[in-house]
Amino acid sequence: MNFKRTFSIFIMGFLLSACASKEYVQQNSAYIMFKTPTFKYADMGFIYENEEEIKIEIYGTGQALMSLEISETSVCMSLLECMGKRDFNQKVLSAMYPEDLLENIFRGRALVHGMGLEKKGDGFTQKIVKKDKYNIDYSVLNQQIIFRDTINSILIQVKKQY
Repeated sequence: MNFKRTFSIFIMGFLLSACASKEYVQQNSAYIMFKTPTFKYADMGFIYENEEEIKIEIYGTGQALMSLEISETSVCMSLLECMGKRDFNQKVLSAMYPEDLLENIFRGRALVHGMGLEKKGDGFTQKIVKKDKYNIDYSVLNQQIIFRDTINSILIQVKKQY
């Protein structure tokens, strides 16, 4: 009987911890613009980060308009089902993009292994071109991230508020 009780408590604890909210080590409010041919969002929001994932929420008139969760293997968007990073790029961004592109943008990291990277005083810029596939201008400067791909009509802008 004692074994059953201990086992039941263990199982309940495990289930409750699985449902517990995720802890983020960094949180920033930001103006976020996310424009693709299929989605257009621009307003104030929050970016939550930890080692394993990043969560982006965009609000309008006090309501969450869009939520985007990027983990090591998948992307979950409030209007779409969760999908692998490659599938998300294919359906929302561009199939030509590397899987980690979106996460690197929101984390302010260099793209495509630092291709075309030019260091600036407080950040960097990148110009990445693959003929007829993408033409990317990317900058991480002055607490602002701007990603623009003129071929695929994509603009992602993040201006963090500290």
